[in-house]
Parts: sequence; C-alpha cells; structure tokens
Amino acid sequence: MSGDLIQLVVAMLVIALLAFAPLGYFILKFTQENGKPFGEIEPHGDSPSLVSDLAEKAIAFAKGLVSKQ
Repeated sequence: MSGDLIQLVVAMLVIALLAFAPLGYFILKFTQENGKPFGEIEPHGDSPSLVSDLAEKAIAFAKGLVSKQ
C-alpha cells in the first residue's frame, strides 16, 4: 500500500519536472542575459522586412479597393 503511494508521488514529481523544465530554462536564460533571453535582437521597425513590405502593399491595395467603391 505505501509502496504504491511512493511510486505515485515519484511519478508525479517526474511529470512535474518535465512539465516545468522549459519554464525553468527560460527563466535561467532570461536572468543570465540581463533581461534578453533571446540575445541581441533589433527592435521592430528598424530594419526592412519582406513580410512588412508585403503587408504594407496588401493594406494599401485593400484601402484602394475600399476607397474606389
């Protein structure tokens, strides 16, 4: 009876450790890099981007269609 309880507790601890390992890793990296867990990244809007250019063209096209109607 007590052996089953110990096995259950150990299994639950293993599952909890596996579930929270990514969060612990993220917190570790966040504290090591002075609040920059992903390293040096450029702020949004400072560099040209193909996706941003396409989105701007699509928005301009949609605005053109709406204004013509």
